[in-house]
Amino acid sequence: MKTGKPATRARPSNRKRRAGARIELAVQYATRSRTVPTAEDFRKWVRAAMRTSACITIRVVGLEEGRALNREYRGRDYATNVLTFVLDDGPPRIGDVVLCAPVVSREAREQGKDVTAHYAHLTVHGALHLQGYEHEREPAATGMEKLETRILKRLGFPDPYEPPPDHGRHTQ
Repeated sequence: MKTGKPATRARPSNRKRRAGARIELAVQYATRSRTVPTAEDFRKWVRAAMRTSACITIRVVGLEEGRALNREYRGRDYATNVLTFVLDDGPPRIGDVVLCAPVVSREAREQGKDVTAHYAHLTVHGALHLQGYEHEREPAATGMEKLETRILKRLGFPDPYEPPPDHGRHTQ
């Protein structure tokens, strides 16, 4: 895996993917989790989110590596669900997206979401960060969420910001 700075703000591209935009994707599995999507799944999700040519590495890690990366690059001593590292804002855009499998699985379970849908959401989220989208302030956060929702809907997934209909209900 390459190392670089965590995602930084850049001017996002609002255009649809240009004809001829090329996406190179490498997927690295550094976890024994059984719920991790296939490289083809990741490829499909990244292609749906990217508007420009890109060279991306997706690395799926365990808690220890996820925590170490978050501590080193963000100063936060815990494993987080997704980290994005922009290495070159291109063109082509070059960067890494790191997904922490145990965190993704735990969040999906706690939120009553399908784990594959949660991976798709976080992959799209990371790909948008590679293109300069951010969610630290409004209205950028709302715009990024709407774009994520549109992309995921095209891929056949539900709105990631809406709780599942039966989540939180207890039956007796």
